[in-house]
Amino acid sequence: MKLTFLTINAHKGFSALNRRFALPELRSAVQDSGADVIFMQEVVGQNLAHAERYFAWPRKPQHEYMAELSGFHHAYGRNAVYTAGHHGNAILSRFPILKSEKVDISTNRVEKRGLLYARLQLPGGKPPLHCVCVHLGLLCVSRAKQFRKIRDFILAKVPDHEPVIVAGDFNEWRKRRKDVLETALAMKDAGLSLHGRKLRTFPAALPVFPLDRVYLRGFKVLKAQVLNKGPWADVSDHAAFLAEAEYDWEPPRPPR
Repeated sequence: MKLTFLTINAHKGFSALNRRFALPELRSAVQDSGADVIFMQEVVGQNLAHAERYFAWPRKPQHEYMAELSGFHHAYGRNAVYTAGHHGNAILSRFPILKSEKVDISTNRVEKRGLLYARLQLPGGKPPLHCVCVHLGLLCVSRAKQFRKIRDFILAKVPDHEPVIVAGDFNEWRKRRKDVLETALAMKDAGLSLHGRKLRTFPAALPVFPLDRVYLRGFKVLKAQVLNKGPWADVSDHAAFLAEAEYDWEPPRPPR
């Protein structure tokens, strides 16, 4: 069983430098990617000011708009709340979402950050797939604390023998540094596992920093690719990260 995962910072639906509203093009690109599970950050749940200003602004929350064509299941967790509305993380899934939960992992009053958890029902009697969508802080000290919060959440929520994906915008620029997801949870960074380095995704036009990542457990990585050309050009300030993986889980054997 092969699954394709995609993560993208939606930049609230705008292209790089906020030059234009690009959510319709982003939706088409995501739809054509063939991804089974999509992790999104900076997704707008509501913005009354933008709804009045931009003609193409959807009448529904952006994560529902993104899932509209595919009919995917979806979950949303707000991170930042302001006068005009709110934005946060979203998970879109080809598979039913059994449960979802938003957890505040903010470390200061300025940066509102969160993780969004979703447990997906896979076909064929397989154990559920645990998905965690994250958007970490800009400060190194904040990210270190948030990595530990993610680790603790997974240890408490996910059984050791079940598969898990953590993806999103980590705001972490160091290309070869391993973090607690890799060292404490034995997860694999898709880019590092396949190419020997963490793939660069920011800025989208000419990626330099490996901010966006996909970590996996219970899968063998088959493809790890940065998408910033063709239909992906200038739909966000981040490039998308796509990972294809083969399900690598065996049911426990009954005792003899």
